[in-house]
Amino acid sequence: MTTSQQIDDFRQFNRFHTRLIGALNDRLPSAGASLPQAGVPGEIADASATSGSDEAIGALLARLSPREQRELVGAMARIRRLLGDLPANPAFTLRDPLPGDLGWIVHRQARLYAEEYGWDWSFDALAAEIAAQFVRSFQPDHERCWVAERAGEVVGAVFVVRQDDETAKLRMLYVESSARGLGLGRRLVDECLQFATAKGYRRMVLWTNDVLVSARRIYEAAGFRLVEQEAHRSFGKDLIGQVWARDL
Repeated sequence: MTTSQQIDDFRQFNRFHTRLIGALNDRLPSAGASLPQAGVPGEIADASATSGSDEAIGALLARLSPREQRELVGAMARIRRLLGDLPANPAFTLRDPLPGDLGWIVHRQARLYAEEYGWDWSFDALAAEIAAQFVRSFQPDHERCWVAERAGEVVGAVFVVRQDDETAKLRMLYVESSARGLGLGRRLVDECLQFATAKGYRRMVLWTNDVLVSARRIYEAAGFRLVEQEAHRSFGKDLIGQVWARDL
């Protein structure tokens, strides 16, 4: 379902797009064709040039799936942000996962770890197994996933799962590189701790690897302590796996 916020975000992009086209046309030499004719998506350009009513925008967005709507509006916001038309660090919100989110989280985390640490695609299997197990055995009174969203884009996530009656496990914490430095990682960890405490857990544990330095700093700041580590060969790399724990 298309929301009024998505329609407003679309309208704001149209206004930005119109200003941008005007500025570029003033600067570019005439080549017999306007910039929209040269390749700007026609329907968005048309929406900029016509009345741009809520009904017209809603009808255009309604042709897309809910995820495609969020991705389109998020991409519009990213264009505006990169070109200086939006604050560099807009606020993020936390929400429950929607259909398709877990697959996206697995995809993005695997891509980020490949780009930043050189991990191979065997990590995809681990991440996918964790996500699948979360869905298959989900216990709503004892487990939860938070998805962080900013301007229509998923920028982070974390899971809390039940290990036993007294122990909760934090899993799959990740933050997109574009959203780092905003306190999002610490916020996600704090949400996990608050949830676990409210549900009566006495302890929280997590498994990570020594190369994930930024994540380890977040865990340390949140009161976790290193209780175990062991060298292993995984994801195409020699790593040191670590178990961290915190009493609640």
